[in-house]
Amino acid sequence: MVLRQRKKNFKEVVTELDAFPKVELTYTERTASGASVAILTFICVVLLLHSEITYYFWPSYKFRFISDTDLHSKLKLNVDITVAMPCDLIGADILDKTDQNAFIFGRLREEPTWYELEEHQQTFFIEMGRLNAYLREEFHQLQDILWKSGFSRLYGDMPARRTQPTDPPNACRIHGTLTLNKVAGNFHVTAGKVLPIPGAHAHLASFLSDHEYNFTHRIEKLSFGDSVAGIIQPLEGEEKITNINKMTFHYFIDIVPTEVERYIGKRVTYQYSVKELARPISHQEGSHGTPGIYFKYDLSAMKVQVTSDREGFFMWLVGVCAGVGGIVATSNIVALLIKWIVNTVCCTLAGKNKDKKDDGSRNINGGGANTNTKSDLN
Repeated sequence: MVLRQRKKNFKEVVTELDAFPKVELTYTERTASGASVAILTFICVVLLLHSEITYYFWPSYKFRFISDTDLHSKLKLNVDITVAMPCDLIGADILDKTDQNAFIFGRLREEPTWYELEEHQQTFFIEMGRLNAYLREEFHQLQDILWKSGFSRLYGDMPARRTQPTDPPNACRIHGTLTLNKVAGNFHVTAGKVLPIPGAHAHLASFLSDHEYNFTHRIEKLSFGDSVAGIIQPLEGEEKITNINKMTFHYFIDIVPTEVERYIGKRVTYQYSVKELARPISHQEGSHGTPGIYFKYDLSAMKVQVTSDREGFFMWLVGVCAGVGGIVATSNIVALLIKWIVNTVCCTLAGKNKDKKDDGSRNINGGGANTNTKSDLN
């Protein structure tokens, strides 16, 4: 005789796979204190899970300085500058300590344009400058938010003109990307075009009159490396206006390599600090030099390593499970303690009430006997 075994459903199979012993409901005692502890335990577990998940997927960042041993990599310079001089009268190039030909680093585009902005462009540039200035001042309070934001740039590009002026262009927009050696150098915009002389560096500017010089400029972009969230570019949104024809503007830039570790791997970029100096050129007054805009940069021997302040996934998972198990185990102890306290207090109060009732009944019985005795004597 063959017995047919009943087919179990999925719920029963999962229940039997549970390694922990279960107590039948008929042998359990449900109390209000136990229910209260269970609700509090559930709330604590939910809060713990929320905190741990937030900590793992949106961690804070650690910053530390280490030696920069990557000496053979290249440095990318991103530029977008508008100078209030026609493109035919100025030239932009770069010269570094290797004394290599400036044209091997790439070429920047020189686009004739108008220096005066339209109303919507002026509004955009002013707000971009205000935002960048605020971020520079409050960076230490906002750095965690900026690093976690995920936005490589907090503002877009300058909007295009809606109408074309009838006047000829009076400015030059210099923009593009150069790939530089990772050494100190000098990126500059001066009067005259660059002469590609082997072993020398010169600008042909001898035919310019004094009134043709005007190095009023606007910086829309000046950054090094790739755009990464959390990096502030101090010079973006800056504008220098001068009514002195022969003027020189110096920007002394200290570049710090930055290595950012993310989920998808490491990204290497650069952040920088800057100091400014502006002075007029007057040979009669002893202020010598060449009018122009100079960005003199140097690289730090140290780099900043940005890492997430968290452990690995499996260590995090073990910690979460241990935390949840600890809360549940503690809740069982608390429930038993509360039950013991409640039972002890209730039993004590019940015993006192019973003693009072027994004393009261004895007094009543004793009083009745005395009354009967007196009545018999009478």
